[in-house]
Amino acid sequence: MNRLLGRARTAYGLLVARRSALFDLALAVITTGVELGQLFDGAPPVGVIRVGVIPVDVIPVVVTVFAGSVLLVRRRAPLAVLIVACAGAAVLVPLGYSPGGAPVVVALASLADLRDRRVSVAALVPTALFLLLASISSLPVSIGAWALGSYLQTRRRYTWALEDRAATLEREREQLDQIAAQRERTSIARELHDIVAHSVTVMLIGVRGARDVLPTEPQVAAETLERVEANAEQSLAELRRILGLLRTSDNSAQWRPQPSLDQLAELVSGYRTAGMPVRLELTGEARPLAGGLELSAYRIVEEALTNVLKHTDPTQVTVTLDYGRTQLDVTVEDDGGGHDPVPSAAGHGILGMRERAAVTGGSLDARHTASGFLVTARLPVGDAA
Repeated sequence: MNRLLGRARTAYGLLVARRSALFDLALAVITTGVELGQLFDGAPPVGVIRVGVIPVDVIPVVVTVFAGSVLLVRRRAPLAVLIVACAGAAVLVPLGYSPGGAPVVVALASLADLRDRRVSVAALVPTALFLLLASISSLPVSIGAWALGSYLQTRRRYTWALEDRAATLEREREQLDQIAAQRERTSIARELHDIVAHSVTVMLIGVRGARDVLPTEPQVAAETLERVEANAEQSLAELRRILGLLRTSDNSAQWRPQPSLDQLAELVSGYRTAGMPVRLELTGEARPLAGGLELSAYRIVEEALTNVLKHTDPTQVTVTLDYGRTQLDVTVEDDGGGHDPVPSAAGHGILGMRERAAVTGGSLDARHTASGFLVTARLPVGDAA
């Protein structure tokens, strides 16, 4: 595809170049014909040979044809072309001919079109005076030719500016698409981390507990393993949905409903079942919040509890939701001693919780206390009054 596009661009460039050359050739031929018609219109000067009804002389024909032919190079050297055209007219006037000044007018318009405005204005003054004093053309003709060339230049630059702006917007759109894709990948990585870290940790603790009580209480061990199995199946289903969404370009793979604060009690109960002495406290007036904010609060609690389960051995863990008028305070505090629940280096743990809080416009504080570790998230919810 890229090769075909490259060939198409090359062919278009050749077409444009040939079109410009054909236009210059046609312009030179028409200008030369108009000038010859003007030159030999009327009675011929003394010494001019008449062939039939058309007066012909070698010198004016050669000079006019040469002045017209230099228009073929007007794009590369417009100032030189203007000088040659003026010189040709200056040669014909003393010989008694009356040139129309067509090559000079075309060369002046070309100069105004192709060169800087200051250069064309500087050339306009002497050219207009020459044409006026030699009785070739009036000032309005010269000024009109220059104005036409200036308009063409302005129009072309405006078109270039629009094309450049369009190209810039296209590049910006591609960059925004890349940024959006990166954000989506980050979001998916965070969701995968939440699912895997939470589920695997709970399953690991459950399996260890079942192994410990298996010799003495096999029924309790069987119930624990059943919960582990159910948790594993749910986690696998969630992972399949996410991977299916990544692999398909359509909407055939749908996200599961995102968790909310209504499911927080169920989450805490799952950790309690896994052996963590955790309790949930609600203060203030509970009310529905924005979906993104509830998801962030839920994931922050989930991550904090997972860290406690992995890194500490507390006797009490307290999860508190404080519904304020303009702010939701989420607190997870344990008395697990001096162990550091922050995952190492790469981490999606504390860093991920801070990112989730920042997305909602809030903040998160994670620090050691005298007896354990405290995570506090402050999430703005707006004025509910």
